[in-house]
Amino acid sequence: MGSFSVWHWLIVLIIVLIFFGRGKIPDLMGDVAKGIKSFKKGMADDDTNDAPPPPPVSGKTVDHQREETK
Repeated sequence: MGSFSVWHWLIVLIIVLIFFGRGKIPDLMGDVAKGIKSFKKGMADDDTNDAPPPPPVSGKTVDHQREETK
């Protein structure tokens, strides 16, 4: 049960061709490639759109001083 022989892979290939047909597989792979390209483009857009953080809501800041305890 360890590895599959060539005959196993041929049977799987025939079943896949019966279910999807010859024309569907290239279309499916093309759609996968388009998805990968758009994902990479989206990741590149995220890197280039590094905007500075928005300013604080109010102009007031509160300074906290920590009391040291012994």
